[in-house]
Formats: sequence, C-alpha cells, structure tokens
Amino acid sequence: MSRVLVIYFSVTGNTKALADAVVKGVTSVAGVECIPVTAAEVTNQDWVAADAIIVGSPTYFGQMAAEVKHVIDATAEIYGQLEGKVGAAFTTSGGAGCGHELTNMSIITALLVSGMVVPGTTHGPHFGPFAVGKPTAKDLERAEAMGIRIAQLTAKLFG
Repeated sequence: MSRVLVIYFSVTGNTKALADAVVKGVTSVAGVECIPVTAAEVTNQDWVAADAIIVGSPTYFGQMAAEVKHVIDATAEIYGQLEGKVGAAFTTSGGAGCGHELTNMSIITALLVSGMVVPGTTHGPHFGPFAVGKPTAKDLERAEAMGIRIAQLTAKLFG
C-alpha cells in the first residue's frame, strides 16, 4: 500500500479545509493510505516513511508560513532520503494578489531541492490548489482533484 503524507499549518481553518479536501481525494484512491498531520506534529520519520508528501500553508508575505518552513528546514537531517518521492503543494491567502502562487512555488522549490518529483497539471491551478479567504466549493473541488492525482501517481510508482 502506498502512503501519502499531508502536512499542513492552519490558523484560521482555511488551510485545514483545503487539507481536508486533499485528504478526501487521496483516500478515494484504492491502495493508498493517507496520513494527515499538522506541521507541529510531523517528524522526519513521517517524511521518510511516506511515498508522497503534500504540503499546505497559508500565504504570509508571499511565502510559506514560518511553521512550515521550519518543518522543511528540519528535513536537512534526512537530506537525500526524499529523492524520488512525489510532492505537491497547496495554499490559502487573505486576498487576491497576495502571493499564493509564490507560496506554492516556495514549497515546490524545497521539494525539488530534496529530489522529489512534482507533477504539474494542465487543468489549473498549475502550481497547486489555493483559496483566497474561506475556500469555495470550487477551491475544495480542486484540492480534492489534486489529492486524487497525487494518490494515483503514487500508486503507479509505489503500489
């Protein structure tokens, strides 16, 4: 069975709502186990044990939250052990034009530097799902679809 780790940090509940939709998508794929965990709870061993890692963060000043950056920085201790795993990102922001694409790209950049495989999509949003404020039904649908895509790819690669 393939394992997908969904790591997120949320203050207002908006990022958690997207995380819940991602988890719903992942768990709908047969043969894939989903492990949702907050940034405060995740360990490096969780990263190593997973076949795929999806990271979600609110957008702070056009970047991921410090709590998420701290979790990613901690993976320096396991550098090289994430190579070949599947990765993806999602985010929320307080307004349009506040940097949600930059936030997803900052997460994706860290995943790529760790040697992870990050698939894109032609269906958009290209860098990963996002919500401006409280997630709409469409935002949740996109997050769920990303969870499905990542779970299906992970099952193909690791199932």
